[in-house]
Amino acid sequence: MFDKDDDLLFADEQNNSSKSETKPWKVLIVDDEEEIHRVTKLSLGNMVVHSRPIELLHAYTGRESVEIMRNQPDIALVLMDVVMEDEHAGLKAVERIRDELKNHDVRLILRTGQPGQAPEQEVVTRYDINDYKEKTELTTKKMHTLMHTSLNHYRELMALKQNRMGLEKVIDASASIFESQSLNHFARGVLTQLAALLYASHEAVIVKGLAAGVSDDAFNDDDPAHLIVTATSGEDRDVEGQAIENVLSVEAVGHIRSAMKNGKPCFGDGYFAAHFPSRSGHQSVIYLCSDEPFSSADRSLIELFCRNVGIAFENQVMYREIVESQRKLVMLLSATVEERSKELHNHVRRVSEYASIIGQGLGLNEHELDMLRMSAAMHDIGKIAIPDEILNKPGRLTDEERTRMKTHVERGVAILSEQTGELLATAGLTVGSHHERWDGGGYPKGAAGTDIPLFGRITALADVFDALSTDRVYKKAWPMEEVLAYVSGESGKQFDPRLVKIFEQRIDEILAIHERWYLRDRGAAA
Repeated sequence: MFDKDDDLLFADEQNNSSKSETKPWKVLIVDDEEEIHRVTKLSLGNMVVHSRPIELLHAYTGRESVEIMRNQPDIALVLMDVVMEDEHAGLKAVERIRDELKNHDVRLILRTGQPGQAPEQEVVTRYDINDYKEKTELTTKKMHTLMHTSLNHYRELMALKQNRMGLEKVIDASASIFESQSLNHFARGVLTQLAALLYASHEAVIVKGLAAGVSDDAFNDDDPAHLIVTATSGEDRDVEGQAIENVLSVEAVGHIRSAMKNGKPCFGDGYFAAHFPSRSGHQSVIYLCSDEPFSSADRSLIELFCRNVGIAFENQVMYREIVESQRKLVMLLSATVEERSKELHNHVRRVSEYASIIGQGLGLNEHELDMLRMSAAMHDIGKIAIPDEILNKPGRLTDEERTRMKTHVERGVAILSEQTGELLATAGLTVGSHHERWDGGGYPKGAAGTDIPLFGRITALADVFDALSTDRVYKKAWPMEEVLAYVSGESGKQFDPRLVKIFEQRIDEILAIHERWYLRDRGAAA
């Protein structure tokens, strides 16, 4: 069946196979004749395709081949006999692999010693077969050609699949590129695409280095804290956030440190490392390892990628600087109100934290929680327009003073309405609704139920809890049991019942904030 003289045509591949330590191609031989397994192993055992050796797996029945495929879905090629435990055992196995296991990636080659058992055209069409061979025509030379062709097709298919996965990650991340951690998600997607385009069988990583102002000599020492993995194209997310010395090879670490120090792209034998800084002082390196040398086209692609990633990082830093400036402005304005009333020290912080805990119970995402925290922190911003004699009056307010105090809501809305941006617009809605009641008896609009913005409902509950549980110039703090009883009793009246339920479920976290930012602070002041 095999022409052994043809083995000489592939002598170089066989001689070089011992040098390869890369992940092998898995090829499954399915045949009920032991001799077929032995001869196939003799012919293919030392073959190398695209610098990767071949690992032969063996099954002797169609049913056994399906179970092997179930447990090892990364098998690249199956050489399937047609007639084994019954006349159509191979065809049944192929059908199960495609339909039951949903494996449409593996290349399936039918081999038969009885060509009349299944017409070629019908089999290929009906069973999604990639090729159909008679055993007598498969000489060693033709077998090797078949291996090259089939494994090359599988390789291209996997590259397209990886590319699609990477593109999906990029598209998914592009809609929320500036959300918390989304830059890592974006980078993973692009790394996956890049690895697929370059046929890189190893993971690609992005490494983050020291910020500006640190001596370049720092990159020469062995302190693993200096360089960490921030994104990877692989499935092992545990390496992200780890020092490179702890998760990468000694060779990879050396290449990365060299690129960081020299500040230039570095191409070597199957690896690439490129350094890209940002104006904010962050230093990063992209590192990619491949089993094959990079062509000039590959190098251009990688360099383009590095430039684009650098722009993405730069945009992310700029965005975060804007957001951080807004946060500082929020806290500065809120602190201005606190400064006018010493009893409100840390009130803004506590209300913001209480609101965040309730928001977490609702399942809000990180971006929404961030908006909630900042909006809740500004809930009393309008009190900046309330006279000190009313704001700090020790006794009960007169009707006229109470009316004046209520105007802090509209004053706060007026302050924020002149600003633009998502944060301040959201804060405006929160400020304008945090004194509304679930039953419609609040102010300034008398809104009820879900007509009240969610952040306003959350802030209302957090604000009242803090007001009752802390000393004010006009009253002493209520005992905590009375405060909790009041909150429960106002469910469906003053407060949204769903929020009260979450508040009660997460009361331990809320009391921990109360302990940290009120009781301890008051004790220290005393």
